[in-house]
Amino acid sequence: MRHVAALIFCLLPLRVLADPPVVEDVRAERQGDGWRFDVTISHPDTGWDHYADAWRVLDMDGNELGLRILVHPHVDEQPFTRSLTGVEIPDAVTMVEIEARCLVDGWSGVRTKVELD
Repeated sequence: MRHVAALIFCLLPLRVLADPPVVEDVRAERQGDGWRFDVTISHPDTGWDHYADAWRVLDMDGNELGLRILVHPHVDEQPFTRSLTGVEIPDAVTMVEIEARCLVDGWSGVRTKVELD
């Protein structure tokens, strides 16, 4: 009986990770002294306890240039697009990366490269 209980315990997942947030599309446009980013994200938001809660703009060295906090879940709006304006990017930077974050699982670790025109 003890072996059966141990087997059942081993077969149960300790933690089931949901799909990470995915950056589906990015539009970048220079506006005045900064840049505007329109980022489309998909994520299986379930409600206030589990949703995509941010995305960020990084230079190619991993330095954060801009952060967009998402203040509510998008359960019925998938994928969804949100913007960030006034992102200061040095003139020498010609490419950035966008990374999304989930409230439960953190930063996705998947970065989408974006060429700046």
